[in-house]
Amino acid sequence: MKFRKTALRFRANVLWMGVMWACLPYAGAQAQQSSPYPVIQGKYYKFEKIADGVYYASPGFNGTTFPFGSNPFFGANLVVVVNKDDVLLVDSATTPRAARALMADVKRLTDKPIRTVVNTHWHYDHTDGNSAFGPQVQIIGHEYVRHAIETFDILHNEPFRSSTRNAPQAMIDRFKKQIAAEKNIGQKAALEKKLADTEAATKEFVQDIKEIKPTPPNVTYKDKLVLYRGGREIDLLFLGRGHTGGDTVVFLPKEKIVCTGDLMESRIAFMGSAFFDEWLKTLGTLKRLDFKVDLPGHGAPFTDKSLITAFQSYLSDIVAQAGKLRAQGVSADDAAKRVDLRSHAKDFPDIEDVGAEVRGVRRIYAWMDERGSQK
Repeated sequence: MKFRKTALRFRANVLWMGVMWACLPYAGAQAQQSSPYPVIQGKYYKFEKIADGVYYASPGFNGTTFPFGSNPFFGANLVVVVNKDDVLLVDSATTPRAARALMADVKRLTDKPIRTVVNTHWHYDHTDGNSAFGPQVQIIGHEYVRHAIETFDILHNEPFRSSTRNAPQAMIDRFKKQIAAEKNIGQKAALEKKLADTEAATKEFVQDIKEIKPTPPNVTYKDKLVLYRGGREIDLLFLGRGHTGGDTVVFLPKEKIVCTGDLMESRIAFMGSAFFDEWLKTLGTLKRLDFKVDLPGHGAPFTDKSLITAFQSYLSDIVAQAGKLRAQGVSADDAAKRVDLRSHAKDFPDIEDVGAEVRGVRRIYAWMDERGSQK
């Protein structure tokens, strides 16, 4: 059985406007669905209890859940692992303020101290809360994550640049259009609350991002790092390049749980930093791990490995279609408008119309150029 949230979808013309959030390529209004797991509600984060001491943390704002498993202001969905003596977090949120909000809400789960943060990859919505943690906290990531944060000038490049610059107003505009079209009084009132919450969150976010100080991991690894916290084994695995050059999978072998960041989501992931052929192979390796639940960086927990196969099919298709258009001399931006991936909508219902997120298609073109120069 798949536990996935269903998105109401926007047409593809919004996808190539450069206003989508990092890791939020399809920003339709998210349908509310009760969790199959026990829920503990914090001020900003909803915690779903997946196993003993393992919680999936999804951020909201004043009761508003933002589109399709991704909070644009507080960032990715995180994982909280409460051990015998301490707490481990998977990823650190979008800003120091978001990280502090998480720390406050974790106190609703336990009074044990947070001692470890694992960054699944270098993107801002997973690492820009790092600076909120004191020197007593180990921040662990793949060695590529440290390299990226130290050298990529991440606050002036993608995905941070367009994600933080354009998307807040785009989301506000979409809610305004929905309100204008809505005839049902109750639904209109609900949308008006979402709009008010989005406007309030946007004002706060403009100030929040000024506080960001890119902070790399202070502990790195290359292939595998095994942590033991009381009786719990926590494996940090680099299975190969994919979503980025240094994705970490957090594997709890006893609980049969994986935390995959954006290497594998329950929806279409952002592709602007990808290595596409290696991504396919890395996902194949992921499927061979003995797990029963995947806790992704965006979307919702899922249990069916066939979703990974479906995403491999999507990746193969978008690369093949973009490659044909590139060979015809079509620009990446125009190719993003023309690729047709609707055949994958049965597995990823956030796909409705022709088109794909432009930063991903630009990356496909750049990746093809890189491969060509290496031959």
